[in-house]
Amino acid sequence: MTRNRKRKHRSSAKRRFSILLGLCLVAAGAYFTITEILPNPLHEKPDWKGMDKPVFVKGKLLDQSADGSGEQLRLPLQVLQEGIDPNIRYEKGTQSIILTTPVQVMHLQTGETKAQLNNKQIQLCFAPEEKNGVPYMPIQPLKELYGITFHEDPNTGAILLMRAGDTVQMGEVVGEPDSKTALRKGPSKHERILADMPGGTSLRIWGSDDSWYFAQMDNGYAGYVPKTKVTLGEKKTVPDVPQPPTQAERSWQGKPVNLAWEAVYKKKPDPSVIDQLSGVNVVSPTWFSIIDKEGNVRSKADTAYVEKAHEQGIDVWGLLDNSFDPDITSSAMATYETRLNAINQTIQFAKMYHLDGINLDFENVKTKDGENVSQFVRELKPLARAKGLIVSVDVTPKSGSEMWSRFLDRRSLGETADFVVLMAYDEHWASSPKAGSVSSLPWAEDAVRKILEEDDVPPEKLILAVPLYTRIWSEEIKDGKTKVSSKAVGMKTVKDIIAEKKLKPQYLDDVKQNYVEYTEDGVLKKIWIEDKTSLAERVKLAKELELGGVAAWTRSFGTQDAWEVLKDISSK
Repeated sequence: MTRNRKRKHRSSAKRRFSILLGLCLVAAGAYFTITEILPNPLHEKPDWKGMDKPVFVKGKLLDQSADGSGEQLRLPLQVLQEGIDPNIRYEKGTQSIILTTPVQVMHLQTGETKAQLNNKQIQLCFAPEEKNGVPYMPIQPLKELYGITFHEDPNTGAILLMRAGDTVQMGEVVGEPDSKTALRKGPSKHERILADMPGGTSLRIWGSDDSWYFAQMDNGYAGYVPKTKVTLGEKKTVPDVPQPPTQAERSWQGKPVNLAWEAVYKKKPDPSVIDQLSGVNVVSPTWFSIIDKEGNVRSKADTAYVEKAHEQGIDVWGLLDNSFDPDITSSAMATYETRLNAINQTIQFAKMYHLDGINLDFENVKTKDGENVSQFVRELKPLARAKGLIVSVDVTPKSGSEMWSRFLDRRSLGETADFVVLMAYDEHWASSPKAGSVSSLPWAEDAVRKILEEDDVPPEKLILAVPLYTRIWSEEIKDGKTKVSSKAVGMKTVKDIIAEKKLKPQYLDDVKQNYVEYTEDGVLKKIWIEDKTSLAERVKLAKELELGGVAAWTRSFGTQDAWEVLKDISSK
């Protein structure tokens, strides 16, 4: 190739490169103009387009669609649990659906128009159904129990659900009917358009993001619209389902509980012991136990004890336990039928003996059965409430213990029960490898704060239970190792030991308790003392945290000193 031809070839290549570069710059400029300056003109269908009966709560699409229409509308279980109440329960074995509120419990079965509401038979217009393994609930009982409302769009089939207490800000698209405002997928003019909304289009405003509203049209389309394109209207609130407190609930509002448990074994306690309980306003005798897998309840109740308490103006909350048997608990709590059997018998006993409340003490329970225990409380509460009964539930401090702590859903119990009673003792338990306090103040305070802060139990619902017992710890050296054992004793026993042995208690500031130790038959004895000093610290804690009161385990371990200190819970 000659030199001129080479020069021409290079010049031609440069021109082509210049043209290509120019075209790229023009394209880049156009892209920048379209994407960064001009609004995005492209449209996109919503993900749910084509679905039959999509369901929305606050503009959010739920995972499953509804079935039917109008008063024959049915909602799938997952939608109910996600959008209405996570505690709606389905028991596949009996095809049972259980709905609970603070005042009502409803039991339904798929394919059946007969149902139970607060233990009474009712007739439904439409039965629950199961389709492809999914239970569907008719809308009518949901409206009655939960106060829900819904809008059904005739064109898209979209269902917009609102729950009792929900509030929505209404709005309207600015402009004439022939004008168009874009509803976009995200809060930016560069997001794609989901719908072109004429002026005057009604909107539900579910949220905002800087200069954008997250809004939903009646047809279910939900997206973002500039605030400048919306005129706000009225706020609409779905009325709450009326739940006026019962006389029993009103009587405890703002009034500290001062409870004493009465441990009842084979022998009935003498009712005259109630005369000693200065300041106590509730006694809770351990009278009732679930004794078998069918949920049958055994009673040791005593009319004379109840009458004596009522003469003194003291309420009686009969205690129901699970016999502390994990296998009985697993079966008795497994189905609606067995739970209802236990509930009905307990309420019948409460009516028979004129009780004022039920105190639940379930212990030694498998973690897998914890959800069933919570469900038992949810089902008990409305039926007990209808009879004017207070429901309280005993819980242990939070720990990793499989059978004594982890099964307890304290958050759920706090939402359902009238009171949660924290048994703040056994920091060092009977077979503890190390001697120590039954309930040091820092340990008890930590247990209280965890439930208040981690489980959101309202302080006025939380009762601090304190021990009226301690342990005499024995430490002896065997084979070069320290062997530790203990014996639980009441307050009077410790006072007698101190007097008999002329011991001088030492105050331990770290645990806020008095302490003594002595040697007996060559064995070192240690006692972290429960007395008016330690009790006063706990009462002080309960008042500082504005708790719902105190409870004492157990009446027979206490002395007059204990009742005099504990009644200070009611003072300002």
